Amino acid sequence: MPSAEETSVNQDRTQRPDVRPTRRDSVATSGSELIGGPAGRFALRGSGGWFTPVRVVALVAIGMFALGMVQKMPCYNWAWFRGASSQYTHACYSDIPHLYVGRGFSEGLIPYFDRLPGDMQYLEYPVLTGLFMQVASWLNLAGGSIQNQEQTYWMVNAGMLMICTAVIAVCVARTHRHRPWDALLLALAPAFALTATINWDLLAVALTAAAMLMWSRGRALAFGILIGLATAAKLYPALLLGPLLLLCWRAGRWREFATAALGAAGAWLVVNLPVMLMAPEGWKKFYTFSQERQVDFGSFWLIIAQRTGEPLEVDSVNTYATLLMLLACVGIAALALGAPRRPRFAQLVFLVVAAFILTNKVYSPQYVLWLIPLAALARPRWRDFLIWQACEVMYFLGIWMYLAYTTSTKHQGLPPEGYQLAIALHLLGTLYLCAVVVRDILMPERDGVRQDGSDDPSGGVLDGAEDVFVVGRAAHPPRHAAHAVDGPRVEWGTQPQTPGEARPSA
Repeated sequence: MPSAEETSVNQDRTQRPDVRPTRRDSVATSGSELIGGPAGRFALRGSGGWFTPVRVVALVAIGMFALGMVQKMPCYNWAWFRGASSQYTHACYSDIPHLYVGRGFSEGLIPYFDRLPGDMQYLEYPVLTGLFMQVASWLNLAGGSIQNQEQTYWMVNAGMLMICTAVIAVCVARTHRHRPWDALLLALAPAFALTATINWDLLAVALTAAAMLMWSRGRALAFGILIGLATAAKLYPALLLGPLLLLCWRAGRWREFATAALGAAGAWLVVNLPVMLMAPEGWKKFYTFSQERQVDFGSFWLIIAQRTGEPLEVDSVNTYATLLMLLACVGIAALALGAPRRPRFAQLVFLVVAAFILTNKVYSPQYVLWLIPLAALARPRWRDFLIWQACEVMYFLGIWMYLAYTTSTKHQGLPPEGYQLAIALHLLGTLYLCAVVVRDILMPERDGVRQDGSDDPSGGVLDGAEDVFVVGRAAHPPRHAAHAVDGPRVEWGTQPQTPGEARPSA
């Protein structure tokens, strides 16, 4: 039986079509003119030399992260410490320095165990993120004024988050092993650089990216452990188990799914159980805060509240948001089980996380970080990616200008009507990217990843696996993918055949 890493395509690597984006993506081809144009026909594509694709992607991602740090310099130097509106007019706000004092790290308080002064009685972040914040405070050896301590705390966190960025870039570049350059979408994403140091989300994103790499290599237990750890840092990684259940159901890979699910539950418990038992009030603060949180920035619920002039009840919004998310999941499940070809893992994960973001009652600007690595794997097309990124950058600017308007006495900035337009741009951009991903699922010949003959490079044991459960029209599909003009005719849904072995009939 061939390994999971060998089932992507029944072709020798030397016969694989050229999948470099500058040869297959018109936008990437045009952009490459800035550095001399597309690689030539005789350019080396192997791993020779130090500047391998993965290393180049990692260096570019770190460079963009550094530019994002530079963008925060007006706030680092003075705007965080001189009133509220300045940090918004310069679009360089970050939670990190403010919570150094606001959550008791400056006083040596221990998250979840020590009660905080003020309205927020305990740290409102999951346990692993709280540990990340605590480690950064231990590494903050600066003395002197509180301002100096806050500056150093942000810098220490930025260094730790830069490591997370490198991990994300490497993992995304290696998940689709024959398409490392797709990770440049992540590395060059402007929204990534702008939001990377607003909060601590990159910890969960890095663990999730590592989990997807492990799954692509057929390591179900490692995937589950990393997803459990990621969920202990942020809630959204748990959503990955839903698409995995659907795909494993369609392929009959119940053992691998059970291994991943048990690994995730075990890892989450290992991290959470000690705090849950010794500091139950502090531990549950994240969950009660999420439940009780009012309709907030970035959501279509806020547009409704502002347009009607009536505040929305939290319980009602929680109920309706949950129902909308469930409806979206039902639609994604129908797509997963009824598509003519089993969707790729990254495609379904992107759709589920995007559905959560679209229906949630709050959309903080750093939440875009959850989607960027998934978008690079689900839809590696520069035009669509840049359209979405443009919408997200407009939203990034819109929220700070709106906060500048609401916090300044002269109301200089973006009024509510303008901010509602920024929210609409974010929603429409995300919906657009979801639409093209769904189109790729329904019309796999449009999927750039599959045009070289691949099945699911991020699918691990699902890659090339036979379908055992399908519904609707997928129950009697053609046994080949409609192929690109310059691509091969591709069989799917069967494992590679050994000589003399009969091929299942269509």
